[in-house]
Amino acid sequence: MPVITNVEDLRVLAQKRVPRMFYDYADSGSWTESTYRANESDFQKIKLRQRILVNMEHRSTVSTMIGQRVAMPVAIAPTGLTGMQHADGEILAARAARDFGIPFTLSTMSICSIEDVAQGTDNHPFWFQLYVMKDRDFIERLIDRAKRANCSALVLTLDLQILGQRHKDIKNGLSAPPKLTIKNMIDIATKPRWALGMLGTPRRQFGNIVGHVKGVSDMSKLSEWTASQFDPALNWKDVEWIKKRWGGKLILKGIQDVEDARQALNSGADALIVSNHGGRQLDGAESSIQSLPAIVDAVGKDIEVHMDGGIRSGQDVLKARALGARGCYIGRAFLYGLGAMGGPGVTKVLEMLHKELDLTMAFCGRTDVEKVDKSILLPGTYPT
Repeated sequence: MPVITNVEDLRVLAQKRVPRMFYDYADSGSWTESTYRANESDFQKIKLRQRILVNMEHRSTVSTMIGQRVAMPVAIAPTGLTGMQHADGEILAARAARDFGIPFTLSTMSICSIEDVAQGTDNHPFWFQLYVMKDRDFIERLIDRAKRANCSALVLTLDLQILGQRHKDIKNGLSAPPKLTIKNMIDIATKPRWALGMLGTPRRQFGNIVGHVKGVSDMSKLSEWTASQFDPALNWKDVEWIKKRWGGKLILKGIQDVEDARQALNSGADALIVSNHGGRQLDGAESSIQSLPAIVDAVGKDIEVHMDGGIRSGQDVLKARALGARGCYIGRAFLYGLGAMGGPGVTKVLEMLHKELDLTMAFCGRTDVEKVDKSILLPGTYPT
């Protein structure tokens, strides 16, 4: 086993252990992937101020997100097909998040169902991400299932009314479970850990959908249904309806523009997530960290502002916090850990992020993440 010191080590290992179509699904963006790359690279432009002779004892990374105590200002992002990176992937990641003390967010397009994750975590509260489909009866049933499963927040994704084109998925013929083509069988044959794990679990389909939608009893009919279900007519009245139907904490995901942030505030949501869907929707959009300060300035006093996109280290978390994000979400980072080592890989990612956040905060002269602000950043290097 190689020595793991950062997320990149786990990415390399995941690339070796996960079938290509599923690795590429996680590690890709739309069209030229410029926004996907900018999400990560724009963090590197932001420089930190090192301070000395400050008492660095008794440091704390504990914070809150929508009133929930978190061991560090990080949550696991909702990601589709997580259970295809590793068998029972959503359950394993949810357990790792629970044990570490941060929120886990389950995607509508997960392999393990809402009920699977609830049972697999002894009914520990988790967050559920909702895609709005044309089939409103299905949406109502999903919301009710999330309530029964003890979900403590609903994350409503607003930037997937239509699907961005991801070239790698088309070229790889992405499907879950994978189609048994000669190319795929050869690839899977070189990934024995993954294959044995999948043989040992019954969870190989979209668990929140198959068996819960009329006419979709197997994977052959799912693709037709999904292609026709994302609602291009989604609007703020739908958000109002969902908020009333849910009745609990609501987080709006996919905000990139100040005007939309003001609309999110007016909707009565508890938090918004500055996000470009990991660079998987509008290629050429601004990176999340670049969009963050203007949105914080516009609405941050009245609504919690979170962010995702490009978080690969504890330093990234600290920089986002300094620019006003109450919390950050990790997607690809935890998927690399999951694909590389299963549940322990996710725990390893969280441990590395926490250690780097803690040490970097101390180097910047702070001992409490609650007191981190722009003063830890070098003027002229960060977006305003």
